[in-house]
Amino acid sequence: MTKLRHWLGPFWPIAIFSVIALIALTASRIGLGLWQQERVDAVDGWSQLLLQGLRVDFATLCWLWGVPAVFTLLLAGPHGLGRAWLMLIRVWLTLGLWLMLFLEISTPSFVTEYGVRPNRLYVEYLIYPKEVLAMLWAGRKGELLLALVFSTAVLGGGWWLSGRLMRGLSFPRWYLRPAFALLILAIGFLGARSSLGHRALNPAMVAFASDPLINALVVNSSYSLFFAIKQMGAEENASDFYGELPHGRILELVREESGRPSQDFSSETLPSQSFNEASYTGKPKNLVILLQESLGAQFVGSLGGLPLTPNIDALSKEGWAFNQLYATGTRSVRGIEAVLTGFTPTPAQAVVKLGKSQTNFFTIADLLKQRGYSTSFIYGGESHFDNMRSFFLGNGFSHIVEQKDFKNPVFEGSWGASDEDLMAKADETFRALSKEGKPFFSLVFSSSNHDPFEFPDDRIALYEQPKQTRNNAAKYADYAVGEFFKKARQSDYWKDTLFLVIADHDSRISGADLVPIPRFHIPGVIVGEGIGPRQDGRIVSQIDMAPTLLSLMGISADYPMLGKDLTRMPADWPGRAIMQYDKNFALMRGKDVVILQPERDAEGYVYDATSQRLTRAQQPDDMKEAALGLVLWGSLAYQQGLYQTAPDSLTVLN
Repeated sequence: MTKLRHWLGPFWPIAIFSVIALIALTASRIGLGLWQQERVDAVDGWSQLLLQGLRVDFATLCWLWGVPAVFTLLLAGPHGLGRAWLMLIRVWLTLGLWLMLFLEISTPSFVTEYGVRPNRLYVEYLIYPKEVLAMLWAGRKGELLLALVFSTAVLGGGWWLSGRLMRGLSFPRWYLRPAFALLILAIGFLGARSSLGHRALNPAMVAFASDPLINALVVNSSYSLFFAIKQMGAEENASDFYGELPHGRILELVREESGRPSQDFSSETLPSQSFNEASYTGKPKNLVILLQESLGAQFVGSLGGLPLTPNIDALSKEGWAFNQLYATGTRSVRGIEAVLTGFTPTPAQAVVKLGKSQTNFFTIADLLKQRGYSTSFIYGGESHFDNMRSFFLGNGFSHIVEQKDFKNPVFEGSWGASDEDLMAKADETFRALSKEGKPFFSLVFSSSNHDPFEFPDDRIALYEQPKQTRNNAAKYADYAVGEFFKKARQSDYWKDTLFLVIADHDSRISGADLVPIPRFHIPGVIVGEGIGPRQDGRIVSQIDMAPTLLSLMGISADYPMLGKDLTRMPADWPGRAIMQYDKNFALMRGKDVVILQPERDAEGYVYDATSQRLTRAQQPDDMKEAALGLVLWGSLAYQQGLYQTAPDSLTVLN
């Protein structure tokens, strides 16, 4: 050991920290693998998990400490600049080890919630420390305290150990240092690249299973997170992930996929814009969308889930209920994107958060505002969260009601005013607008069904103990919906208003499939005077909601949405849904499914909704090309500003 220490010289502390990190990362991977052993065994994955995992870990350490190692050999010494550099290396080693280990201990919670290792969502939540810390303190005090103790121990231990390792270092002669530095640089470069091929190491290169979680376990959480951050700079273009098509072919495909006749596309500058005749021809109606946080089908009794939603179940018997409705993604902003704009999902962030879509981006709020509607967003929390306020104000919303506007709420939790306060405020707002005689559109977004699941006492019969659980919060959210409709039915605005109750996404999206389709299944029901009871078993998407609602409201218009007007689709139409799960994109037509993955060929499957099983099966090339066209369209339309409200096609209300 003494000889090895002498031979490694100033590289000795980096070598020891690297060994510690490799052992810790491997132990973490084994622990995660044992936790998910059934899924690892199902793909015979242990050898790939451990061997390829070691490869990724070594590459991670080369990225993290390779360049500092080179400069250590060149600069380190017992005096002056050399000692200052060694102090900097102590800091680098300590923080680097802490970051890797901290991300590993936070991985189980992230996997439980999102089904993969920490990725870009981890970074996005850090943008909102107030909300996130309040949520964690209210519902996860133990985890917070564990993280604090762990961080203190690792930072303190790392600092102490690095100091011990710095003592008595030997330093090579000055004329040998460049040669050693070049050797370390070569090892670091090759190790970080981990390939002699055209492409350097990336998650796709070590992916071997159809289970996204197992593929995610191969990499470590530091690599997963920083690769996601790196991709954020380029992810606005889906062609970087799935391949390319000529722009003209993309437009042909999305127009065909929309099902609209070619003569209905009415603009050369806005290629997806088409004229859409409303099926309802009476006086245009008001529209209210009640967007329910994290309320997947698994919580909805009428969809075969837990018996937590008696009020939504009752609404589904009196209105137009969609029994096979699928979300486009796994985040609230993706649900807002789909329901409000009808935009097809991409591997990029939802347009709510992207820079080029903060103004002049189509929303039904903008379309309705230009037709004389009062447009509002009503939310119990702070509207700046997830950039909603900026996007809404820039794209058609004239009025925002948020947490500060709730005076003496019945209950206020980490995410703001409770859902019953939200619904009471919404009813109050609509009654005032109704007295003014002005048509209105409102997006009402709930928040109580969100970790840490806080809601007032004595409102519901708890489904389980303790009180603050996801199931109880889902039941309370349904209670608030029921209270809203009790008031709405007694109001003047009831007879003139169309209501959509729909979820933004399911909670805890995870599964062994490339896209866990059952976790995208959500409730949706349209209610209002003139809407008769209907159980719709067709496969439909969130992007179909806005065209259908405009048709039912009596709004004939030019718009760029590609979703279907479901009032005009035949009863035997098998349906279509589009889903984005992390970097995987799925197109489902009836039971047939095509899934796109980064840097891989499209794969075909068949989905059985009854058994909730996805089975590999051949799908035609034209369906694979259609899926590629849809996902490329989103990036093309965003980058080139092709998704706008058409001001020259307005039909202003009399």
